[in-house]
Amino acid sequence: MFSRQNRMIASLYMAGDALLALGSYLLAYSARAHFFPHLREFWNTPFYTWIVPFIPLIWIGVGLAAGIYRDILEEDWRFVFWNPLKVCAIGSLILFALTFALRVLYISRLLMSLFGATAFAAMVVFRLLVRKFGGALRDTFGSVRHFLIVAGTPEAPEALEIAREIESNQARGLELAGFAVVGQRTGFGSARRRRLDCASRPAIDRAGLRGSYPVYDLSQIPELLRGHVIDEVIFAVSRDQLASLEETFLLCEEEGVRTRVLISFFPHVISRVYLERLRDMPLLTFSTTPENEFLLLLKRAVDLVMALAVTVVLSPLFLVVALAIKLTSRGPVLYRQTRCGLGGRQFTLYKFRSMHAGADQQRRELMPLNEADGPVFKIRDDPRCTPVGRFMRKFSLDELPQLINILKGDMSFVGPRPPLPEEVAHYERWQRRRLRMQPGLTCLWALEGRNRLNFRRWMELDLEYIDTWSPALDWKILLKTIPVVVLGRGAS
Repeated sequence: MFSRQNRMIASLYMAGDALLALGSYLLAYSARAHFFPHLREFWNTPFYTWIVPFIPLIWIGVGLAAGIYRDILEEDWRFVFWNPLKVCAIGSLILFALTFALRVLYISRLLMSLFGATAFAAMVVFRLLVRKFGGALRDTFGSVRHFLIVAGTPEAPEALEIAREIESNQARGLELAGFAVVGQRTGFGSARRRRLDCASRPAIDRAGLRGSYPVYDLSQIPELLRGHVIDEVIFAVSRDQLASLEETFLLCEEEGVRTRVLISFFPHVISRVYLERLRDMPLLTFSTTPENEFLLLLKRAVDLVMALAVTVVLSPLFLVVALAIKLTSRGPVLYRQTRCGLGGRQFTLYKFRSMHAGADQQRRELMPLNEADGPVFKIRDDPRCTPVGRFMRKFSLDELPQLINILKGDMSFVGPRPPLPEEVAHYERWQRRRLRMQPGLTCLWALEGRNRLNFRRWMELDLEYIDTWSPALDWKILLKTIPVVVLGRGAS
């Protein structure tokens, strides 16, 4: 399915799920009030009204974080059953946690349970109905789109891959009309021999396709567009062949036929490619970092809310640690250091001071004791650390002030660790891509032993995080980091 079509359908599912969640809550409230009135005191409607605005926000937020709207696959039973189960289970837990956090003990637990079960049933039924009647809905609100694939050669694997993808999306209104091969000349001299239903056609290897499709010569496209329904033409040709297709492009433009060009011939390996416009100028864009502005904005909003909440909750611990540092060693409580953030932007990173004052000046003397490879400097039992500092480092307490960096927007909770400028100066070219993601407190490397990794593996894990990033991955890393930090594993 084309990405824009997928986003449109995903938006409809999000709207549907939000409405279903609201309806399920009203139904559960009615059932609790009318069928179970005497199980426990049940408060009046105004006491439950405040929950209503949170329901669609939580349901859609959980769905986006879990990635259930990324690929809409109605034929996949996991999309029908497993995705609603994830959303309803996690959403219900968040609602329970919210009621406990706000100490609204009058909220009926039975109501919350009925709501979760009702929402799950409604979402499953909704998906089953779309699965069954999706074709009729498509016919009502849209029409089947017919595609012609222009192949560079009779054996073009890219053209066959596109054809198989179109075949797999027939239920969504995509229909393959046939192929046209560049450079094939059938030599039709008479009008009769040039008719489109002529049996003599260019050959093309159609192995792996479910259906049998006609193959045309490129010169037949004008007559094909006039005599048949062709909505879109996809060009799967080489870069050298594009220049010879100028007239075919202009013909499609004059006919109003949408054209698409497969750009696999560009020298990229992991980049995601999309078309962007600068005013009226189309720009073909390659990117190897996350580009979903909505999800990145959601990540920033979550960081901001969580950082505020954690700062308030841990403020007594801040005071205890600060007092311990002040009473046991000379120097400031906070240690400030210049680090490289997003895109190499330099910022001031804050930590609780874990070393004696002036420790930076001793680094050159201790360089022979460095246990880390690459441009990183690490000593397991660093003699510059204070006793309190060693304890703080073991349980990562020295990094608590980086919540300030998160609030300022310099960092995130999850992301590659911000390096020193002198470390960045020694990066290999492929390693610099890790600077294209907001740095964070923890990342994939924290789950593999933190300081026990060699430098290359550390860089590879950061790039793996960037290539596979999603809100769900952030939450997975955060949840797995908590026991690592609490138990003090892999820190030094």
